[in-house]
Amino acid sequence: MIQLLSRKQINIEKYDTCIANATQCNVFGFSWYLDIACTNWSALVLDDYDAVMPIPWRKKLFTKYVYPPFWILELGIYSNEVVDENEFLIALFDSFNFVETRLNTHNSFSMFLPYRKVRSFQYISLNKTYDLIVNNYRKDRKKDLKKALKHDLTEKWNGDARKFIQLYQKNIGKRVKKLREKDYQNLYELIKVSQQKKVGDLLSIYNKDGVLVAAGFFLKYQGKVSIVASATDLKMRKNGANTFLIDRAIYKYEPHYKEFNFGGSSMKNIAKYFLSFGAKNQQYYFLKYNNLSKILRFFKR
Repeated sequence: MIQLLSRKQINIEKYDTCIANATQCNVFGFSWYLDIACTNWSALVLDDYDAVMPIPWRKKLFTKYVYPPFWILELGIYSNEVVDENEFLIALFDSFNFVETRLNTHNSFSMFLPYRKVRSFQYISLNKTYDLIVNNYRKDRKKDLKKALKHDLTEKWNGDARKFIQLYQKNIGKRVKKLREKDYQNLYELIKVSQQKKVGDLLSIYNKDGVLVAAGFFLKYQGKVSIVASATDLKMRKNGANTFLIDRAIYKYEPHYKEFNFGGSSMKNIAKYFLSFGAKNQQYYFLKYNNLSKILRFFKR
């Protein structure tokens, strides 16, 4: 039987054990990560935590709705055995009239197909040497690395997270209208706690004058590294800093991990940039379900 449990009702030890042992395991599903990144979260739980589905939610006009929090790249259903994932969707749509959530690449369904959107992220296999990976970079990326060398760019690992967030706010943040101050506070806390737990890294790129020109936050777990957030000083885009940032991360992680995940984008220009590192596309599902009344639909826009 599947139950919807509130955060207070969840047995955190059993829940986190399910995440850790799941075929779909990733950092984003753990309770500590959700506690920081989400406004609220509950979980659909099968029997004695045989499978779980974390549900981030908010409330508007007395109505709870499922939303995709910033800094979470994938969630969905987690289990170490084959389960009927359709049953989780039935329970989810019975509990919430509005759902927007990103699943993981292992999740698949035969029901509710109209609510399933196919999206993609980009990744590189690290099961080869750094030199072979660089050899697959396209010409523009190789040119950027030469620019970075010419501009004497340098890397620094696990520096000042607040400087990174300021860089993000001034550049990326201006383009993402939904980002709030609380989201930046969450990002800072995620960087700090993930570093303490040895699953997160912050990479900063400086020019020869000591100015921060690019930075990125990476999560690393069970053989996979993911870019959670990155930013470049848009006023200094001709120095190859963003390419240098990603290249230095690949260089660091290649000997110890199997996959490098770019965080993903279905936007053609961004995806094209990631693919220029020799990356490949991987599809996943995004659920979008709206059973709100006409009045609530107006206020939810």
